[in-house]
Amino acid sequence: MSHNKVWFITGVSSGFGRELAIKALAAGDRVVGTLRNEAQRIAFEALHAGRAQGVLLDVTDEAAIAPIIDGVVAAHGRIDVLVNNAGYGMEGAVEETSMAQARRQFDVNFFGALAVTQAVLPVMRAQRSGHILNITSIGGLITFPSLGLYNASKHALEGLSDALAQEVAPLGIHVTAIEPGPFRTDWAGRSMEHAAVRIDDYHATAGAMTRSLEQRNGRQPGDPARAADAMLAVVASAQPPRRLLLGSIGFKQVGEVLAQRQAEMIRWADLSLSADFPPGE
Repeated sequence: MSHNKVWFITGVSSGFGRELAIKALAAGDRVVGTLRNEAQRIAFEALHAGRAQGVLLDVTDEAAIAPIIDGVVAAHGRIDVLVNNAGYGMEGAVEETSMAQARRQFDVNFFGALAVTQAVLPVMRAQRSGHILNITSIGGLITFPSLGLYNASKHALEGLSDALAQEVAPLGIHVTAIEPGPFRTDWAGRSMEHAAVRIDDYHATAGAMTRSLEQRNGRQPGDPARAADAMLAVVASAQPPRRLLLGSIGFKQVGEVLAQRQAEMIRWADLSLSADFPPGE
């Protein structure tokens, strides 16, 4: 794509969304970012008078999404890049997590991204161009105790991204799942939600992971600004990847787990293949 793109990024008050907006603005692009309150909106627009536009949106408010997208197109003429970044972490063993918490996790991390994507797709189809970045996680490919509901929501977004990429490729639209490992954002800090119930039997599994997240918060090796640079490079690519891992820890962990899964698949191959009808039947 050419320079001076129009970006629509959900969740630009902090973390990846904010860093990506800063980098896109520095490249000369226009960025429309979603925020949750007026103070955040004013602060975001102060990043660049004229090219940074903040809009108030809760991605779970489905009725509000289409009018906002219509307004973006009316103001800027197009949407070149959609970044589904809004989301949060939820920690707690599966049994410790309430159904209300589980539904909220999916409402924001999955259904919010789906609703925004469905609103933007008609714009990109009409343009016959566009790029959708879905911020998933290494937790969309592998899993960790205490993060089961978060992992499930990101696995769902990974599946959606991969199917969508196949559907829209002939229309000139790219889809990339961005898969960060541990980064110094607010994900494991103030934005993390916690299960209200604690069960002693999970102290050594889910509990250990929760304690590890707390201890490592603020010391993660991933740099959100460098992640933003990587995402700009993906958008600038003529043949972008369908998935992009970010960070050394995530790259290593996902590689190890995928190798283990393949080895297990091969180890149980005879039983897997025994489930077919015999040849000729």
